[in-house]
Parts: sequence; C-alpha cells; structure tokens
Amino acid sequence: MATSSEHASRERRDSAFWQSSLRRAGLRVTRQRVAVLELLDASPHSSAERIFAAATPQRAELGSLTLQAVYGILDDLGRTGLVRRFDAPRTAARFETRIGDNHHHAVCDECGRIEDIDCAVGEAPCLVPASPSGFAVHTAEVVYRGVCADCATP
Repeated sequence: MATSSEHASRERRDSAFWQSSLRRAGLRVTRQRVAVLELLDASPHSSAERIFAAATPQRAELGSLTLQAVYGILDDLGRTGLVRRFDAPRTAARFETRIGDNHHHAVCDECGRIEDIDCAVGEAPCLVPASPSGFAVHTAEVVYRGVCADCATP
C-alpha cells in the first residue's frame, strides 16, 4: 500500500513511475491501469466518467476499456492506496493521485471546480475530535465550499 508522501508532489509522473508503483502495490501492470493513472495524474479530481471519456483516443491501444473497467481499476487503485477517492458534494465521486498527505478540498458552488487545500492545522489528521469515542482517527476530510475566483468575477 502506498503510504509515503512521494505521490503528494504536483509534478506529473511518467509511465515508468506508474508501472513501478503498481508493482510495489502488488498489482499487475496493465496498459489500462497505467493509462488511468496517467489520465488521472494529468487531470486531478476526475470522475470515472471523465477518465473514460479522456481515454477515448487511446482505446485502440487499450483494448476493451469500458466504463465498468475504469470503475474496477479505480477500485483496485483505491484499495492499494495509489489513488484517493473524494466524494464532492452534489457530484459523482472524484479521484486523484495526490496521496500520502492529508490535504482537503475547496469546491465552487457555482461551477463545481475543485482545488486542493493543504492541511489546515499541522500534520494528519489535522483535526482531532474532542471525544473520539474509541476511534483511532487517522484522517480528517474537510470540504470548503464557496465561490471560486473565476465565478466571483462579474
């Protein structure tokens, strides 16, 4: 499972990086998995549908990549910690390759734009509940909602 902050970088990674990451995670390296990781890395906060649509030009070399296959790949990548699932308000689940840190998200109520926000306070989990009721809290997911600069401009 990927737990280091190596994926927190905003630099785009190449195919060799993702192949190595898949092997370390114990997953078989396939063209479809590498393509999904590359597309998601290039376009963070994408839904499965958006990834599927972005893969259209590559379908000839990817074989039978279906929307269901994209969902399956994202599930595998999420279980092994190579991607993070983010459930944005009023929209389909989104996915990102920025892992290994405990960042949050800002969502524009007008256009749906999503931006990463670094951890609010200190290190993960950033926020500690007053009474965790026996839970060992490791992550706090915070969603800031408002209006982005583009939508706020008249």
